Amino acid sequence: MHTTFRQLRLFLAFAEHLSVTAAARACHVTQPTASMQLRELADAIGMPLYEQVGKRLYLTAAGEALARTARAMLDEWSAFEQHIDAVKGVTRGRLKVSVVSTAKYFVPRLLGSFCAAFPEIDVALEVLNRDGVLRRLRDNLDDLYIMSMPPEDLELERHAFLANPLDLIASSSHPLVGRQRITLDELASMRFILREKGSGTRLACDRHFRSLRFRPDVRMELGSNEAVKQAVAASLGLGVVSRHALGDAPEDAQIAVLDVEGFPVQSNWWTLYRKGKKLSPVALAFLAHLEHAK
Repeated sequence: MHTTFRQLRLFLAFAEHLSVTAAARACHVTQPTASMQLRELADAIGMPLYEQVGKRLYLTAAGEALARTARAMLDEWSAFEQHIDAVKGVTRGRLKVSVVSTAKYFVPRLLGSFCAAFPEIDVALEVLNRDGVLRRLRDNLDDLYIMSMPPEDLELERHAFLANPLDLIASSSHPLVGRQRITLDELASMRFILREKGSGTRLACDRHFRSLRFRPDVRMELGSNEAVKQAVAASLGLGVVSRHALGDAPEDAQIAVLDVEGFPVQSNWWTLYRKGKKLSPVALAFLAHLEHAK
């Protein structure tokens, strides 16, 4: 069976996008060239690697197995290249990181300082909702993953590197603004605006409310911190968001943090990767950078 790294890289791009056109674009080749390379790869293996059902393309069982094998091979080769560069005293390579959407408020700053220290390293950053990051984590598509609520059903290496307090917010014109030691009982009749179910913020929030035996009157669920802040500023209800999403001057957004018993909710940001995964020298350098940046 004869295959090339170029074919494997092209197939991995196809497996990620499930589109020949997108794979060709990602690998900087023409679509006819990509189609020919994928066909030659399938012929070498002796089995179809994908199939079309309706208007969509899907990997076959052989395609899924090849994607896992190709990813492991290319990751090992990339780690070898980085190791040789490190022996030569050269720090370069590629870092792939997937983060949940709330982490977009601080991860670019951390990546910026990392790239300033290691200017020859290329960074690929994916910003997704929690489900999207979990899919990439399960498929082992990246070097590292950053989220606040790691899944419990995967064996993971976890490194807590930053506090992630969740604040209870209201419109700056709300009558409770400025009050101290507000009790949860005082909020029982008020409407709440929370992140969508499944987000890390919502999971932490629901768990915290359960521990306090408080059932908020959730009237609205929104898919982003910005949407929650806008709805709260419009006096549609109270909200719970990460302090990282508030910025340095929440009053400019016409919102205020309330002093409520049990808040802020204390949680952490975690860097994650699958247990047993051998991190590249670049990924290890980024982990060390996060530790230093605490």
